[in-house]
Amino acid sequence: MTIYLNGQFMPIEEARIPVLDRGFIFGDGVYEVIPVYSRFAFRLAEHLKRLQFSLDGIRLANPHSDQEWTKLITELIGRNTAEDQYLYLHITRGVAKRDHAFPNPSVQPTVFMMSNPLLTPPTALLTSGVGAVSAPDNRWLRCDIKAISLLPNVLLRQMAIDAGCAETILIRDDDFMTEGAASNIFLVKNGVLLAPPKDNLMLPGITYDVLLEIAAANSIPHEIRRIAKDEIFNADELLLTSSTKEVLAITTLDNKPVGDGKPGVMFTKLHKLYQDYKRDVMRKT
Repeated sequence: MTIYLNGQFMPIEEARIPVLDRGFIFGDGVYEVIPVYSRFAFRLAEHLKRLQFSLDGIRLANPHSDQEWTKLITELIGRNTAEDQYLYLHITRGVAKRDHAFPNPSVQPTVFMMSNPLLTPPTALLTSGVGAVSAPDNRWLRCDIKAISLLPNVLLRQMAIDAGCAETILIRDDDFMTEGAASNIFLVKNGVLLAPPKDNLMLPGITYDVLLEIAAANSIPHEIRRIAKDEIFNADELLLTSSTKEVLAITTLDNKPVGDGKPGVMFTKLHKLYQDYKRDVMRKT
């Protein structure tokens, strides 16, 4: 694996980060994940816009212009062998003495990028669906920032793993759903696809956008609104989306079947349309 670190491409085994990097000490940084299909970075402009939003959210200057990012990302894709990849970008405030205040004067940000093969969900999971558990969303109030300090998400996702499930659906104190610990969540009721609104309590997923665009383009009834806890447990179908998982059906929630406990009609239709979109658009732009 060839990675990029602070101006150099190198094997990942050679990469070194100082222990006083604020990403290591404080989790002071942001990240971005970009899927690559047939060596095309999908919706790169949108991902770079989201990266800028995250950087603005933590008051960190962007170390590169969009043109510079595009050049670096294109080279990283070319230096790795997989046709389909997912890129991980990681930017911290840099190396400074341990002090909660921002370094003054500011220091050079740490910029790290790596590529891994993008593996789609196996057929068995598409056929069976996956399990999920529910939990209170005890994270901070700026979940729209892709911050590298993901310990709450790690602990919440581990709840699902410990229960033999794939994801944890998060519910705020006001009894409304936000998202999954590592995905966006959709609900289906009476043939209507429901999605929670993009606000400060959820990550604005690119795959979330794609699924809603596909629904609109194919006249699938859909609504964007707050989704109450009771609606989740009475859903006909639940779906999760992410860049790496694409679209998956959730067939059990808290050990109880969702709908009839099998991937439903809406999932089957949306998954096919997503694969068509990937073939016709993602692999050519």
